[in-house]
This record gives sequence, C-alpha cells and structure tokens, in this order.
Amino acid sequence: MVDAKMLNKMSSAPGFIAALDQSGGSTPKALRLYGVSDSDYQGDEEMFRLVHAMRVRIMSAPAFKGDKVIGAILFERTMDGDVDGEAVPSYLWEKRGVVPFLKVDKGLNAEENGVQTMKPMPELDALLIRGREKGIFGTKMRSVIGHADKAGIAAVVKQQFEVARQIIGQGLMPIIEPEVSIKSPTKEQAETILRDEIAQQLDKLPAGETVMLKLTIPTVADFYAPLIAHKSVVRVVALSGGYSTAEACEKLSHNHGMIASFSRALAENLRVTMSDAEFDASLAETIDQIYAASVNKS
Repeated sequence: MVDAKMLNKMSSAPGFIAALDQSGGSTPKALRLYGVSDSDYQGDEEMFRLVHAMRVRIMSAPAFKGDKVIGAILFERTMDGDVDGEAVPSYLWEKRGVVPFLKVDKGLNAEENGVQTMKPMPELDALLIRGREKGIFGTKMRSVIGHADKAGIAAVVKQQFEVARQIIGQGLMPIIEPEVSIKSPTKEQAETILRDEIAQQLDKLPAGETVMLKLTIPTVADFYAPLIAHKSVVRVVALSGGYSTAEACEKLSHNHGMIASFSRALAENLRVTMSDAEFDASLAETIDQIYAASVNKS
C-alpha cells in the first residue's frame, strides 16, 4: 500500500511536481543549460557528480518546499545520493514536505509505428523494492509518440499499463507518461487516439487500483478533462516538452485540473555561476510562475 499521507498530498494539495530526473542521455544537455560545458568534465562519474550538485542546490533552496512543490521525480543516482548527509528521499519528505518519485524506465526503443516504446526493465522489481525501502512514493516512466498511428499509440499505452500494474503490485504509485512530441505534425490527432486508449485501459483497472498520468499539454484546452475526472486517476500532470517556461505556463493555465511536472522549464534560468542569493531568487521566481499556472486557471 502506498503511504497514506503522501497519497493525500498528491491527490489534493495545490502545487506542482518538479522533474529532477535527467538521465544519461539528457544530462549533458541539462548541464549545458546550467552553464557547465562538455569540456568541464571527463566521463560519466564526473558528469553525474556535477548534475547531483545542481539538483542538491535546487532541492535545498528556500523556495523548494511542499507548500508549492508537492513532489519531485528523481533519477536513480539522485535517490541513492544525499543532501547534507541525509538520503535524498527522506530529506525531501521529512525536511521539505515534498513527495519523492523515482524514474524507472531505461530509455526508449527505436521508433516503430510512429512511437518509441520503453526498453525492457528486467531489474524493475528489485529497483521498486529498493525505492520503497528508501521512502519513494511512486515512479515515472516515459514513452514517446511522434505520429498519430493508432497501432503505435495502442502499443505504448498497453505497455505503460502493464508496467504500471507491476509497480502497483510493489506498493508504489505509477506515473504513466506517454509523451506526445510537441513537434509532431499530427499532435492533435495523436492526442485524440491517446485519450481513448488511456480511457480504455483505465476502465480495465481493478477497483482500488489507481495511477497518475503525465501528459503533454494538449492542443485543445481541457482535452484531458475526462481522464482527470476518472475514478482511477489520482492526478494528471503536464510535461513542458521543450516549451519555454513562459509558454508552458501559459498553455497549462488553460487546462483545469492539470498541474505542472516540469524539468527543463524549472531549471531554465538557473546558472552554475550564480551566487546562492541569485540562484535562490531565480528559482523562487520560476516556482511561483509554475505554481500559479498549476493552480490559477483562466
């Protein structure tokens, strides 16, 4: 069973989820945005040390707390790391009031039928058990939809829900993330197929089993309202998908019941060269902006 206090916060508290889960492939890009060039480090260990330092700086900033940031999605190495000597998941929940999630997917397969499904996760059960023991509440896993191909989208959603059932079985809350690329030439049509496929899978969930959904901000405002209202959905969160912070927040503000789960947009204005005061002020401003778009709807 998932933690009741964390579930209550995740299902009803105002705020948004911070995505701090850039992994091997996306970490260099995140560091470059932060002002750390590829030539500033040698090898993966040094790269992950630098990105962990960036994440610690974010998580320990005064504005990063549970009154506005209700959850945080972590990369596995971040879960295994610490903040001032305390394990990250317990630091987030005990010191910050932020519900910890873990990214569990191992990347994407090559595109087929206009989509990229998730690579196999043979060690998933062991990872889920370890995460639960460390105080993780839930998980996140990402697929990508590039075109409005019904067979491809159905395969993505079927795989996501199959893995979600495995996650539920280990007592954790799955965030299902079938991202529709914002560059897709058939984005709106893909969203129509996706909504129907997700609804069908939700209807098949046994009574009492619940999931969260992480979706690209839809082309048509409030398009995912039926999913938000579904009895098996705890929360629907939005990914920024490459939009700037301002654009993502503007689009999100028109989608009632949908809150942010931004990664790049959260860290967009942060730089390694900033003083602590500058860093904290910039992050606080971005948090306020994303929070407003999550709770104040136009």
